[in-house]
Amino acid sequence: MSTYKLNYTQDSFVNGDANGLRSNPESGFSDLSSLAQSEKAVQELLIQQTPMQATDDHLIEFSEALRTVAKALRGSAEGKALAQAEAAEWKRRYELERSKNLELLHKVPLNGVHAEESHSHGMDHSAKSPRLRVQENGKLGRHSMERICSHEVLQDGEYNSCNGGNNKLKRKASFKLSWGCKGQANDQHKKEIVSFERGNITTADRSSKQISLTWESNPQNVLIFTKPNSTSVRVLSVEMVRWLREHKGLDIYVEPRVKAELLSESSYFDFLQTWEDDKEISLLHPKVDLVITLGGDGTVLWAASMFKGPVPPIVPFSMGSLGFMTPFHSEQYRECLEAVLRGPISITLRHRLQCHIIRDKARHDYETEENMLVLNEVTIDRGISSYLTNLECYCDNSFVTCVQGDGLILSTTSGSTAYSLAAGGSMVHPQVPGILFTPICPHSLSFRPLILPDHVTVRVQVPFNSRSSAWVSFDGKGRKQLEAGDALVCSMAPWPVSTACQVESTNDFLRSIHDGLHWNLRKTQNSDGPRD
Repeated sequence: MSTYKLNYTQDSFVNGDANGLRSNPESGFSDLSSLAQSEKAVQELLIQQTPMQATDDHLIEFSEALRTVAKALRGSAEGKALAQAEAAEWKRRYELERSKNLELLHKVPLNGVHAEESHSHGMDHSAKSPRLRVQENGKLGRHSMERICSHEVLQDGEYNSCNGGNNKLKRKASFKLSWGCKGQANDQHKKEIVSFERGNITTADRSSKQISLTWESNPQNVLIFTKPNSTSVRVLSVEMVRWLREHKGLDIYVEPRVKAELLSESSYFDFLQTWEDDKEISLLHPKVDLVITLGGDGTVLWAASMFKGPVPPIVPFSMGSLGFMTPFHSEQYRECLEAVLRGPISITLRHRLQCHIIRDKARHDYETEENMLVLNEVTIDRGISSYLTNLECYCDNSFVTCVQGDGLILSTTSGSTAYSLAAGGSMVHPQVPGILFTPICPHSLSFRPLILPDHVTVRVQVPFNSRSSAWVSFDGKGRKQLEAGDALVCSMAPWPVSTACQVESTNDFLRSIHDGLHWNLRKTQNSDGPRD
């Protein structure tokens, strides 16, 4: 049997592969020079046939046909030139965006290291900021492409207190992740191992195993996010802060609003730490070992949005309406936190989308657009306009479809139970890597939702012939307008959000759709009656 090898490729607009922008000689068009030569040949043939036009009607028809061919060739050459110009312009704008993204990525002070790189016995134990391994092309390293490697740990983080830097410097807690299936631990996570020995392709393993987090040093710093304007949440936050401080000896960070509320009740809470501006928010990850949320799924979204890079593990307590991401009950918060702080705990890795806008006016004046990270979905809609949205959609530079309707939802699998579900999308397990492509009220009977793989890049552009502009929002906020020619580019972010599980990921997911949506709730058929 013949032997061969497989190569893995990932053609992505964000990854810098501009091959899709180059002209393809197999697309039915030759290059401009060949078109010009063909047209010239036709003209010469017409000149040669001119003296005979008056004598033969067939030659007259033939000459007219040749002129039509020459006109078609000229039109093809002009169209090809316009297409190449547009492709060159998109490549230029893409290079500008890519260079900006690389600069932002190198500025992130949060990087990954391997557990194998342990400290020597006599090494200085000064804290180091965690680092993400970055390759020359701006992509994360192999382990980062697998989201998180089982041998990666967070090292100590050096920081100054938000209250003036007078607090004692403490080591950031480190942990490791391991993969297992049905209670069996597995120290080596296999994203997908494909064997093709002797011409046979075999899949050895997949990434469907449960992930477990084990602390290698005790957590010291906890950040608490609370739902605003809730009396029950405020009462629980007071009780939880006291317990964590007095019984666990942890340093606690809260939002400025929460600290002001607690200080209004008692000066006892003066030990709480907070931040004052966006610059200090960006330094939260090197300080915080664990995040606790008191509220619903919206509170989890808010907590995740505070981290523009890696996110500490989140322990979400259900105190909202629906709790697809909040498996823990507030009544047993002490037992739950005891188990989490002791470890190991099962976690769910919830993937996020990384989005940015390319403005058409960047053709002349480059405008910086901030990268947005979303945990649920990014929504493009028609806003207050009465016209249908007209959106051209591309997947890795391949045309997908033109959306004509109320809009489009690009959702993560964690967001599959949110807006995408209401628009007719499927419910997907949150650890399934993928991007949900769900139309909003499409004016078509055949427009069904799609689920795209996680490695693709999706581009949604407002065409120049659109009757109105579109509006885009990120997890329901940060609403921006998309004018004609503007494009939204979305891909999978390299920093997932890890949420603690009450039991394990699949059990928590199924329980949430049963309890929250009463999924497939039906009265059981009686056993008596006709039988086969």
